[in-house]
Amino acid sequence: MKEREALGGVLILGGGFAGAYVARLLGRRGATIVSPENFMLYTPLLPEAASGTLEPRHAVVPLRVMCPHAELVLGSATKVDFGARTAEIETADLGTQTIRWGELVLALGAVPRVAPVEGLTEHGLSFKSLADAIHLRNHVLRELEAADSALDEGERARRLTFVFVGAGYAGVEALAELSDLVEDAMRHYPRLEGAPRRWVLVDAAPKILPEIPSRLGEYAARELEQRGVEIHVGMTVDSVAQDEVVLGDGTHIPTRTLVWTAGVAANPLLRELGVPLDERNRVEVDQFMRVRGHEHVWSLGDCARVPNARSAEPDPPTCQHALRQSRRLAKNLQGDLQPYGYRMLGQVATLGRYKGIADVLGVRLRGFPGWFVTRSYHLYQLPLLSRKLRVVVDWTTSLLFRRDIAELGSLGHPEGLEGTKS
Repeated sequence: MKEREALGGVLILGGGFAGAYVARLLGRRGATIVSPENFMLYTPLLPEAASGTLEPRHAVVPLRVMCPHAELVLGSATKVDFGARTAEIETADLGTQTIRWGELVLALGAVPRVAPVEGLTEHGLSFKSLADAIHLRNHVLRELEAADSALDEGERARRLTFVFVGAGYAGVEALAELSDLVEDAMRHYPRLEGAPRRWVLVDAAPKILPEIPSRLGEYAARELEQRGVEIHVGMTVDSVAQDEVVLGDGTHIPTRTLVWTAGVAANPLLRELGVPLDERNRVEVDQFMRVRGHEHVWSLGDCARVPNARSAEPDPPTCQHALRQSRRLAKNLQGDLQPYGYRMLGQVATLGRYKGIADVLGVRLRGFPGWFVTRSYHLYQLPLLSRKLRVVVDWTTSLLFRRDIAELGSLGHPEGLEGTKS
């Protein structure tokens, strides 16, 4: 089996927000990043990528550009030997390699948390990756085409009904952006003039956006309801079929679209690596982000239960906290060992075009000011000046021109030479 040394002695499993920033902040010391993709996804921009406000490529940052002093191996870890300090990596094209490390960083992120709901995995749509965002956009545009061609009013109503499960940031922002896309697209479908569009938001929690102050959450709920969104809180989903969703109270919703955004779970690969996990399968780390029982193994981000010296609760899975964790961990890896502590600056969310909510340093904003602060914050967090400029250009273009409604269902799936034979 081929063997190599991790650059700078640091092996980082995962190229998401947390892992990529650790590699970037290690600077010239270098690191080896193992990731299935060659880019880092800035997930708060996914809703805008799905709605067409933002070019999807601009929601990601190439790892080789973001981390110029690191090396990248496209693949996934299959085994870690903590005694020998080696990791077996299954690469995308070159088979299995063994990488020796002096320090190991687990930044494997999270996956959608799937509940045991009948039919969910067969008929539900995920919203966690760039591919998910593109697929959801394509699906919504296909539903508009199907509704325009439908001869039956019931079928038309079913195609124009969209159910989102999960009323956290991802669900609320995705619903708001996609509803804007549909409203903008309607002028191209004269046959659908006057046809009702139904948007449904479902969550088991007693209110939407429970992470933010109550006053802002109530504003968000009112804003969505004024736009015609049906909000079902304290409600579960009983079953999902190809053309229907059944809620826990027996309500039947005819639809072809259910988007599942009801939380995330730590990457299941962690269970195979033999590290200590908590009840939610997150890696147990100490105040230095060092994995318990392993002197040279560290973990952070969505896959870890990171205690915060300035908070009674461990950090939530947000980009804001992942960035602060990566800053502290990069210093710890370079010998400046100190406990991690961070006081959250605030929370922000968009509610579609020109509407948003923000709680920054105790100042609570809503409407246009909240929307402006939310966008400014995301722009600040996004790495690389070139990416920031691309996003600003996209946002400016969206103000001047109408949305593009081209469906890209074949993107990345060419017909190939077999389909061109004459």
